[in-house]
Amino acid sequence: MQKLLVHGGKPLRGEVNISGAKNAALPILCATLLTEDPLQINNVPVLRDIATMLALLKQMGVHIETQPNPSNLSLTTKQIDNPTAPYEMVKTMRASILVLGPLLARIGKASISLPGGCAIGLRPVDQHIKGLQAMGADISINHGYINASVKKLQGTRIVFDITTVTGTENLMMAATLAEGTTTLENAAREPEIVDLANCLIAMGAKIQGAGTDIITIEGQPSLHGANHSVMPDRIEIGTFLTACTATGGEIRLNNTAAHLLDAVIDKLIEAGAQIDLDNNQICLTMNSKPRSVNLRTAPYPAFPTDMQAQFMALNCIADETAIITETIFENRLMHVQELKRMNADIEVEGNTAIIRGISHLDGAHVMATDLRASASLVIAGLVARGQTTIDRIYHLDRGYEHIEKKLSQLGADINRID
Repeated sequence: MQKLLVHGGKPLRGEVNISGAKNAALPILCATLLTEDPLQINNVPVLRDIATMLALLKQMGVHIETQPNPSNLSLTTKQIDNPTAPYEMVKTMRASILVLGPLLARIGKASISLPGGCAIGLRPVDQHIKGLQAMGADISINHGYINASVKKLQGTRIVFDITTVTGTENLMMAATLAEGTTTLENAAREPEIVDLANCLIAMGAKIQGAGTDIITIEGQPSLHGANHSVMPDRIEIGTFLTACTATGGEIRLNNTAAHLLDAVIDKLIEAGAQIDLDNNQICLTMNSKPRSVNLRTAPYPAFPTDMQAQFMALNCIADETAIITETIFENRLMHVQELKRMNADIEVEGNTAIIRGISHLDGAHVMATDLRASASLVIAGLVARGQTTIDRIYHLDRGYEHIEKKLSQLGADINRID
């Protein structure tokens, strides 16, 4: 099993290119199931979750052609031979549920194992099922599998009980081939949903309102091929900006889009960072010890839950005391115990963490518990005294493309070992 060794104390300096967004690429890859024409997808990050999704699509009958640039893919689904997502392929990745809507829309049947992923909360799929049932699908759950069938999905009005990103994406894809018009209310507003909608529109879908809480989809008889480039990864952007704010230094991030993370940038400025935005670049300079920042996670456009752990690491060595409240996932404070192994002063009360900043963290042997927790431990290792060893970095590889190589470009002392 691989580990990361981090020797802290070095400010980050230099520039790196930001990869495509995993959370946008995964549903866009599933969109290939909606058409028999080739779908060219560019700027796809090279990640474990992407490899899992590609393997899943391939066993369904999708032909995948890799370009000389591994981030550019051509997918063609002339025929869906096996509309099944087996447990062995989806147990590590919740996004596997995103094939359900496209399969029902295209061929009227699917058998999908209940998905896995990080152990950060329940993240139920009931909103997906209720929405598809409202569109006419017959769905049952037997032996851990969602079994669904329908003659033809019907457009309808769907009001989500809770805001769900993957639920919004799944039903939006399903509605593109449904008969009639579908309205999704209380829809998620994340940029990744807008990116998916833009890809679907390029394929011939009729979609209005993506990025708002009401999305209207006018079903079409068929969709065609298209060429689409995946948006930059806003969480990778935020992670590198937070790392530089914690360690000090000066970095430039290329292939970015600053408007994707206004809430994060505002908090970094509050912590003392100087940030300049220019087209597709973000420059950050940090010349002082960071100030503590309070935050509360909430659905987009508020502060993202996927950046909570990274900011907790920042607050560990910031001046004064910070309060972080997690409102999205009930188990997303598991990194606290690992940070405390590095001498962090953190108390947890329910879904709230109280972090008292200290002068320095101490390197220690720690274990990643989920994807974003692993990023917080990397940041903690970058600012700690001595060596930090991070176990279970397969979590990290699910969502960050070559993170140790990119940090090394910025002067960090970080190495992957077997």
